[in-house]
Amino acid sequence: MDACPFPESEYLDRVARAQALMQEHRLDALLLTAPPNFGYFTGFETQFWESPTRPWFVLVPRQGTCLLVVPEIGAPALARSWIGAVHTWPAPRPADDGVSLLADTIRNLERRYGRIGMEMGRESVVRMPLVDLAVLRDRIRGVDLVDGSPAIWALRALKSPLEVDCIRRSCQAVGRAFEALPATLARGRTERQAARALTLDILTRGVDAVPFLACASGPGGYPEIISPPSDRPLEDGDVLFLDVGATTRGYFCDFDRNYALGRIPDAALRAHEAVWRATEAGIQAARPGRTTSQVWQAMMDVLESAGMRGNNVGRLGHGLGRQLTEPPSNMPGDDTVLEPGMVITIEPGMEYAEGRMLVHEEDVHITEDGPDLLTPRAPREMWRIS
Repeated sequence: MDACPFPESEYLDRVARAQALMQEHRLDALLLTAPPNFGYFTGFETQFWESPTRPWFVLVPRQGTCLLVVPEIGAPALARSWIGAVHTWPAPRPADDGVSLLADTIRNLERRYGRIGMEMGRESVVRMPLVDLAVLRDRIRGVDLVDGSPAIWALRALKSPLEVDCIRRSCQAVGRAFEALPATLARGRTERQAARALTLDILTRGVDAVPFLACASGPGGYPEIISPPSDRPLEDGDVLFLDVGATTRGYFCDFDRNYALGRIPDAALRAHEAVWRATEAGIQAARPGRTTSQVWQAMMDVLESAGMRGNNVGRLGHGLGRQLTEPPSNMPGDDTVLEPGMVITIEPGMEYAEGRMLVHEEDVHITEDGPDLLTPRAPREMWRIS
């Protein structure tokens, strides 16, 4: 992969928007440690994040260019990034794993507000040892480390055309693989075999990785939607559920499909029709100026009229981008106003019988002209596996 997946102008625009938000939120800088945020500003994508040994830091100041404070092992790759200002230490060094270097870098920043934002809020994590964070606080007395997640999420919520294109490419590759799956399966195969065949096909269609795949099956439906595939054989009357998060240049798709094996119960067919219609209602409601709670209500109206018993997922969709799930949530109380550039999932689900549910999901880009469906729309009737 190139040193940066996008042109330098893309990153400069992100920094400019971040700096405007920092003024609004009275922050002197953003200190970012989590892989999605690190990559958002640097363009650096690596599977080395699977190693938790070393922390990595990017500082986005209120004025000026970004600063990187990273382990020496990352210097050669990051030297090719657009930033150029890379400070390193010989990691791992548990007694002082970059803390002194980071503290010195922070103390040299121009101060106006005496506040630096970090990933402390909802759907955020700080990727450094808490004991080191305590030491850092002590060494930068006079500078408060505060929750910067409102500014971070306001920034990342609005995707550029290049970001949307990456999500679209992930969606299209997975959608084609979903459509081709029935020709490769038959009753008697296991969930694991179905998931493996789907994953291999998705990878051949050009995505970079398939970090997430959930699978479930059962007579006429399934009890939950977050488990990995099992060795359960697929039988006549089953519904097979597969939910995929694949990435292109670090950007996720997140949507599912349902498959009928042989003849499934009429109640399951009616429930599938209901969630398909609820998805349609959610897509049509996903327009600029509407709120995520209004999108939720549009779906709930359909589900409740169809006799919905419950929904253990807790929401009916969410934001999407560099993470499989991002704010906002389609749910009561989250009244985020949709704006052009946002990408959200439309994900109605309903329990229609004890321990039996069906879920649909599509990915939508919010535009001035209305919803732009990024996923190939699921068929109204389930694909069948003979």
